[in-house]
Amino acid sequence: MPLLTQLVRLFFLRRLREIDRFRSHPAEVQQLQLQKLLRQASATAFGKEYRFDEIRDGRQFGERIPVTDYAAFGSYIDRIRRGENNVTWPTDIRWFAKSSGTTASKSKFIPVSREGLRNCHLRGPMDIVCMVADRYPESRVFSGKTLTLGGSHRLENTGGTAQEGDLSAILIENTPRFGLRMRVPKPETALIADFERKVEAICRETVSQNVTSFAGVPSWNLVMLKKILEYTGKNNILEVWPNLELFAHGGMNFKPYREQYRRIIPSDRMKYIETYNASEGFFAIQDDPATDDMLLMLDYGVYYEFLPMQHLNDPSRAVPLEGVERGVNYALIISTCNGLWRYMIGDTVEFTSLAPYKIKITGRTRHFINAFGEEVIVDNAETALQAACEATGARVAEYTAGPVYMTGQSKGSHQWIVEFSVPPADTERFADELDRALQQVNSDYEAKRFKDTTLLRPTLTVAPEGTFYRWMKERGKVGGQNKVPRLYNDRTYIDQLIRLL
Repeated sequence: MPLLTQLVRLFFLRRLREIDRFRSHPAEVQQLQLQKLLRQASATAFGKEYRFDEIRDGRQFGERIPVTDYAAFGSYIDRIRRGENNVTWPTDIRWFAKSSGTTASKSKFIPVSREGLRNCHLRGPMDIVCMVADRYPESRVFSGKTLTLGGSHRLENTGGTAQEGDLSAILIENTPRFGLRMRVPKPETALIADFERKVEAICRETVSQNVTSFAGVPSWNLVMLKKILEYTGKNNILEVWPNLELFAHGGMNFKPYREQYRRIIPSDRMKYIETYNASEGFFAIQDDPATDDMLLMLDYGVYYEFLPMQHLNDPSRAVPLEGVERGVNYALIISTCNGLWRYMIGDTVEFTSLAPYKIKITGRTRHFINAFGEEVIVDNAETALQAACEATGARVAEYTAGPVYMTGQSKGSHQWIVEFSVPPADTERFADELDRALQQVNSDYEAKRFKDTTLLRPTLTVAPEGTFYRWMKERGKVGGQNKVPRLYNDRTYIDQLIRLL
């Protein structure tokens, strides 16, 4: 075991025991989290309004506090942004994580408290280090530097004492000095607003460094890595950074990108760890490389509830952690030490294990296609695309899909716009395989496709290389946490893309 890795593991032994505790006693740990949150916020305006001091357990909490989203909770956030104190959390809110969101076109401003920063946002990355040191004792990842490709919204004053910007900018400002020494690029480079200028600066600054890990969103990191190869003239990333061995990724499903990364980083030592990190908090970490699910982190100052998607319009059906079942698609509801209460963040998850509690992200509450009762979610789409790729030898770079509505006597269908890194020899066969796989993973879709009863076979439109990047750039959605919309229930994004073809 390398000495540095051994020292890191020794440093985190206590934390490993704490993780084992919530693995073994999840309901107890979650109830303690709820009680602590209620006690801390009982004297806030929100706590007084809903009489937090009278709430004794999760059942009372669920009965008294309404489930909200940004539109419903926004009036409280607006009060905090105007400088009012003690609204939903007792300590001053010094930062707001600015998020473009994927459920609305306007920006969202998510409050970040000192407690939320320390106990949630910064603890997640530390736990990744902890788990890597424990699971990979022979790793030399700690001997080099971590390259992080964050967002581009610098911190700006809100007019009061708070600042707002990308979560990555907030984290950079609050990362301990020793942590900053272990990462590249320099903070001023990481926060360059123009994505292409930032990537060029990263090339100049990092190609001579000993980069052993990197972190961020798969799509934009792939753009950066390709630029690194173009800048250096190398054939693969290991020729630039021979000691690279870890990518901690999040923000989107890794399935469509896995093969592209394997090609660009041809190493058996390379480790990929998925994380669930959002503006609202850090929620889960992939703790076992043999599975593609993530351990739900239960002691981050977050109390979790889950609303079955089939009852999305009935918040009374939300259940605490101990009420969940495997294989059910849930909307995630959180109450946090950032002052969010029964807040539905817009993500959907499915439990793959109940001992310990592990999840996978299945999509967004508004990112699905259900124009004809087929209820196709992002997880269905990406599983089917992977199957179609395996059957045809293709590789998908980006995609989006939406409905083709019934007109006159014609039946409905789905239109898929796909950009391939390796195109199939026969696009019609790819569409057939995609259709077949969707029917295998989604019984509602299968029923609508039966003998073309309601839905016709999907149509496939192949986009030239670079189309999705140009589209995102035109929309001002390049870099950071911006994500390509995968599925949508109308043709807004499909029609925008078609105009670029």
